Amino acid sequence: MTATTTEPAIFVSTDDYDRLISLAMGLERRDPALAEFLIGELERATLFDPPSAGVEAVGMYSHVEFRSEPDGRTQCVTLVYPGEENIAEGRISVLTPIGAALIGMTEGQSISWVGRDGQEHRLTVLAIHGPADQRVDRALAR
Repeated sequence: MTATTTEPAIFVSTDDYDRLISLAMGLERRDPALAEFLIGELERATLFDPPSAGVEAVGMYSHVEFRSEPDGRTQCVTLVYPGEENIAEGRISVLTPIGAALIGMTEGQSISWVGRDGQEHRLTVLAIHGPADQRVDRALAR
């Protein structure tokens, strides 16, 4: 499950980073490809200390509207931790391919990856509605 095109710049709060890196490392035995993808995303992220103001980025508990390619289907989901997911209620785990792809993205960004099915997938973030601490000023990000 590797990215197939140039990855967009992403922003992750230090709080989310600390918990997510631990989860990803724990995933290495069960799903090494997903663990590698999530760890790679976290390692390339620009980290910020919440709360900040500026650009809104997808973080934990963000409500995200995105479009899947090539079918053009639009979905609204809430990004949650493992054990909190409920597909019927639109809550997806960050430890899924879509969840890992969404973390740190900003509105208008797209990302592609090769999924467990061997197919290339692409999504574009259309809107983010989430916790206020997920806003980051690009100039203040470290």
